[in-house]
Amino acid sequence: MKRKVLAGILAAAMITSLLTGCGNKQASDGGGQTGAETESAAGTEPAAGADSVKPSAAEDPKLTKNMKILSIWAEDNDNGVLIKALCEKYQKEVNPNFTWDYEVVSSDNLRQKVATLVASNDLPDMFVYESGKPIVDLIEAGKLVNVSKVLKDFNCEDALNPSAVSLLKSLSGTEDIYDLPLGMNVEGFWYNKALFEQAGCQVPNTWDEFESVLAKLKGAGIQPIACGAADKWGATRLLNSYLVRIAGPEAMAKADEGISNYTDEDYVKAAQKIQDWAKAGYFGEGVNTVDMNTAGSMLMTGQAAIFYNGSWFTSNLNDASQNLAGEDGIGFFNVPVVDPYVSDESSYSMNCGNILSFSQKNYDEATGWFMKYFAENMGDLAMELQGSVKGYNYTVSAEGASGYTQLVLDTINNAESAFTWFEATMGNEVQNVAKDGIQTLLTGELSAEDYMKSIQEAWDMSQ
Repeated sequence: MKRKVLAGILAAAMITSLLTGCGNKQASDGGGQTGAETESAAGTEPAAGADSVKPSAAEDPKLTKNMKILSIWAEDNDNGVLIKALCEKYQKEVNPNFTWDYEVVSSDNLRQKVATLVASNDLPDMFVYESGKPIVDLIEAGKLVNVSKVLKDFNCEDALNPSAVSLLKSLSGTEDIYDLPLGMNVEGFWYNKALFEQAGCQVPNTWDEFESVLAKLKGAGIQPIACGAADKWGATRLLNSYLVRIAGPEAMAKADEGISNYTDEDYVKAAQKIQDWAKAGYFGEGVNTVDMNTAGSMLMTGQAAIFYNGSWFTSNLNDASQNLAGEDGIGFFNVPVVDPYVSDESSYSMNCGNILSFSQKNYDEATGWFMKYFAENMGDLAMELQGSVKGYNYTVSAEGASGYTQLVLDTINNAESAFTWFEATMGNEVQNVAKDGIQTLLTGELSAEDYMKSIQEAWDMSQ
């Protein structure tokens, strides 16, 4: 499979389409992408069953369907709220013969759960998974529905935002998409404005300024960063943020392609950086016992000043019962720049979040009609319930959106290029080593050199 480096795929014009597509579902053409498209991998053609399933009527025929769903969110949390709400709306408004069974697995166990289901040929109808390398393995094994084909067959290609479609294609290296997005996310640092003011800190633009802010917060008796390392990825995101600023946005893709080594100087330097932060006490006590939900709460309740997370965090910020900092109490800044010639301030970490895939084995016409409804309604539903952007066009007005939602829209609009998260290009074995070792890196049990060496060894063995 040819791989396409993600950096640069979300040029300003393409990202702007996120907003220009708002309010008009006919404004975007899902079939004509402006982003880079790559060649399909061998073995990614949809199975014969998907080719033979066509809509049997002009309108949803209300076929009987019990949809089995596997998720990492409970139905009352995060995207779980949206999935449940959409299923309920579809059942009530369109198809009373539609029902669903909802199963939850922890995010840390998601890959293993899916691997087990694949081995037993028992994937559920719809399941949450990870974009990037993980989904490629399933595509090549012929386990997933060709979503592009379904959207075309059911005449709803333009329901998805073109930027999200281009990003999904680039992550999988295919001409078609095999998943539906659950976000159009930009990542960076959220900060508590009151704590910054208390410590006399300004929003940093450069990495040196950032380091000064951390030291100043610590000196004022304020925990600088809430990390959420219990979920592991919260810590690897921090490592990645420094790495791309010193090694460039293509750093992780180069390592996966063998152009660079994980043991190269910049990679080790990035691992050393977050270990140094841990030693300095910037993450507070028991960093490996704090999950991402708790870390976010620490920011919103004034227990920590900074929290790295994505724009999906707006669903928490928009909840007054969670966000005690208020409607304007939390701000956002991009990963500070080290060398603008290596990685500039207009480049952001972006992703489509965890994604939804559909089992090729279980695909039928009823699933196709549900996918159509999902694609055409998720944009409005996410904006109405959570004020969040999920990679779909929407018709509801954003004028009444919260300040946090508008902040995200403005940030995405200002981004001129993008880089991936730490594990995006890693295979399962490599990712497991990277995540499992991050906690021992933070505690100092594993040196930066040994941590990166373990990842390189896992990569070598996977070749």
